[in-house]
Amino acid sequence: MKHLLSFLLVTLLAISSLNAQNRNYWQQKVDYKMEIDVDAENHQYSGTQTLKYTNNSPDELTRVYYHLYFNAFQPGSMMDIRSRTIEDPDSRVGDRIYGLSEDEIGYQRVNSLTQDGKDVEYEVDGTVLVVELNKPIKPGASTTFKMEWDAQVPLQVRRSGRDNAEGVEFSMSQWYPKLAEYDFQGWHPNEYVGREFHAPFGNFDVKIMIDRDYILGGTGILQNPNKVGYGYEKEGAKVNRPSGEKLTWHFKAENVIDFFWGADPDFVHTKAQVPNGPTLHFLYQQPVVDVEASEEQNAQFKSNWEQLPELTVRAFEYANEHFGEYPYPQFTTLQGGDGGMEYPMGTLITGGRGLGSLVGVTVHEMYHSWYQNVLATNESLLEWMDEGFTSYASAETMASLFDRQGDPYRGSYYGYYSLANSGKEEPMTTHADHYNTNFAYGRAAYSKGAVFLGQLSYIMGDEAFRKGMLSYHQNWKLKHPTALDFINVMEEESGMILDWYYEYFVQTTKTIDYGITSVIGDDSKTVVKLERINLMPMPLDVFVEYEDGTGEYFYIPLRMMRGQKPAENDMKRTVLEDWPWVQPTYNMVIDRPASSIKSVTIDPSQRMADINMQNNGFNVSEMLKD
Repeated sequence: MKHLLSFLLVTLLAISSLNAQNRNYWQQKVDYKMEIDVDAENHQYSGTQTLKYTNNSPDELTRVYYHLYFNAFQPGSMMDIRSRTIEDPDSRVGDRIYGLSEDEIGYQRVNSLTQDGKDVEYEVDGTVLVVELNKPIKPGASTTFKMEWDAQVPLQVRRSGRDNAEGVEFSMSQWYPKLAEYDFQGWHPNEYVGREFHAPFGNFDVKIMIDRDYILGGTGILQNPNKVGYGYEKEGAKVNRPSGEKLTWHFKAENVIDFFWGADPDFVHTKAQVPNGPTLHFLYQQPVVDVEASEEQNAQFKSNWEQLPELTVRAFEYANEHFGEYPYPQFTTLQGGDGGMEYPMGTLITGGRGLGSLVGVTVHEMYHSWYQNVLATNESLLEWMDEGFTSYASAETMASLFDRQGDPYRGSYYGYYSLANSGKEEPMTTHADHYNTNFAYGRAAYSKGAVFLGQLSYIMGDEAFRKGMLSYHQNWKLKHPTALDFINVMEEESGMILDWYYEYFVQTTKTIDYGITSVIGDDSKTVVKLERINLMPMPLDVFVEYEDGTGEYFYIPLRMMRGQKPAENDMKRTVLEDWPWVQPTYNMVIDRPASSIKSVTIDPSQRMADINMQNNGFNVSEMLKD
């Protein structure tokens, strides 16, 4: 009977684990058709939107939500108040929203909205449109919304806007009423306060009517290149622009989570081709990149942009090989915005930069096509999987592009150490909008998120980690993975239990600190006493260097891993008994006299995020001299 109960328990746990991995996965689908007519002089536009929404969830929906992001750029908005009251406001925002005039604010005003041809009741609540449905959307069913709206493009403050600091006229992100995401956690109608986004996958068919001297770029494939020109025309084709004051730019994009565009009369458009990959588009201002810069500076900026295509091609080749293949046919790097911001099939970046900075921001935003736009985690809840994974991949790629020696992730580790020692750290499960400080958010999302991967390669071994990153991309591309989905992939690849790692490093602020307490030996053996000083447990690589110039590794698995990583180099390695997490100390026995040992070092690779490495080494030969 006892054996039967044990078998049943194991079976139930296995089924539970399988269900956790699969979680009966589903995702919603949106299909947008939009036409907008831009009044460029007044930075306003009118739009029509037809949205087919498919409910793939098991739930019946009686309400939907839209985001109206431009409404954040008004005095008294939540974004304005948050920026003026947070301890360390973003310098790009500060109190700028509070000072916007009527012709500088942003807005999106819904004039009409129907569901399947019938008017619906709706209410605007800040940056959220709440819609009460005429009829519920049943599981597996679709419904069609039609909307007319007017909008004003705000003066560039954060991400979106007009007339940025470098003189780019239109940086158009989050510019349309955007349906909120509904997933296994329910609706996500978050008020916009300047941080992250979450949206369903779908198709976009967008027509933009604007003065004919404007040059556009953005998400999607241009459908009428020979009627537009400006470098989009097919090779050898004659450009035949229609008459009239305005030109219609028609873009389509499939299976993306968002749509951005930018426009300026002074854009230059160039292209490059990734072998067996996407076409790359580059749009930047000329004759000057930055209206505020000197003639000499602009000449250098122009040279940097001319070098950017070749380096971006190489970056895509590296990414495709090491992190999974980019699934879309094009990518656009477009000057605009207030720094760098990712969107499907492209990015907005400021252009007045040195070459390293220009390539760096492009590569970083490019990688968001892997970690946010293709592996579309809810970046509001999992900002560290978005920014952190991107920071990890871009650091490695930049080191390859510029042949940089040394550890490419060291900056991320230092950023995390400053957070861990600041007294301001919050668990990485904190919603991006709700961090108490921008400092804590930035260090958690960018630095600690990257360290999460660097340290995981230490736990799993680099080979298994690399295979796992490719498997994660293959299994979850064009979906919305969670942190546990990622952990499940890495468990399968490594053969280890890894939930403990997620629980400690993500869900808590517990830190790692291991030290060598003593080294005591006789003529036949030496005992190295190790101590876990802080609360987070880890497996340990311990390197022993001998006086004769040789060395060997001692590997101490963590018991709750229920596995061990393979040796990562050709040096001798001894696998010791595992270390239970409840045990604060561990005696490591070396079958050599202390006189033969030069030094002992915990984690010589420094991939373990030990916040105090001063106690990680012990110079035995110096001790014996004393």
